[in-house]
Amino acid sequence: MGDVKSTSRIKYNSRGNIKLLENLISLVLEAGMIFNDGYFSNKRVQYKGKVDLVTQYDTKIEEFLKERISQSYPEYSIIGEESSSDKKRADYAIYIDPIDGTTNFVHSLPFCAISVGVFKENSPFIGIVYNPILDELFYAQKGIGAYCNNEQIFVSSKSDLQQSLLATGFPYTKVEKGKDFRWVIKSMENLLPNSRDIRRLGSAAIDLCYVAKGIYDGFYECNLKPWDVAAGMLIVEEAGGKISNEKNEKYDLSDHIIVASNGQIHNKLIENLADFS
Repeated sequence: MGDVKSTSRIKYNSRGNIKLLENLISLVLEAGMIFNDGYFSNKRVQYKGKVDLVTQYDTKIEEFLKERISQSYPEYSIIGEESSSDKKRADYAIYIDPIDGTTNFVHSLPFCAISVGVFKENSPFIGIVYNPILDELFYAQKGIGAYCNNEQIFVSSKSDLQQSLLATGFPYTKVEKGKDFRWVIKSMENLLPNSRDIRRLGSAAIDLCYVAKGIYDGFYECNLKPWDVAAGMLIVEEAGGKISNEKNEKYDLSDHIIVASNGQIHNKLIENLADFS
């Protein structure tokens, strides 16, 4: 896996305590071995909804991370996608998505990742997104910048929406053909002719990291959960990008729509989104 296995080589911009970041990266890398084994193995697939999948590896990774993190950091509420019955907000919380992109994981598409986001005083403090299949480790801590495989990353400088590559995702509620579905279709109808193109990889955590790395210029999606975005949103901001809701207000984990960009195209991107009201 190269240098990403060595947390002693983590780079950062400022002096300060990065012990929590280092420890969490070590645990995520260890969980990545379970992830990697599962990706290349037979999987037991169950359904949380008509098209919402879960495998035994989602559960294994989440249980591993929750147990190890809670032992070392009992002051944090740990909120995991697969196991948390109490999903209320907490001032000090760690949000875990054991496999963001489970459908890709099941179908052997390599765009899937472990996502761990730390909130302190109800604000993002640490974000870690690790894709063991592509060997991409993204991480950020408030005030020290964003990194991929120990190299600092920055958002793109694109200022023209027409020349911008965008990313989006489709919510599981699409099967109901309701408000979410109509918003997705109308937003794509508005944006597709007014951008370079739109991509849909199937992992919001990776989409946000690719905005941070300057691969995408913008990203938008509706009906995501806190564990989908808790890590990636900080990585975007620490890379110099902007995160908001569809009203161009500060994004809150309870918001229905998230918009991420390099900052340069943010207003135009929002102007082209469909009205959700």
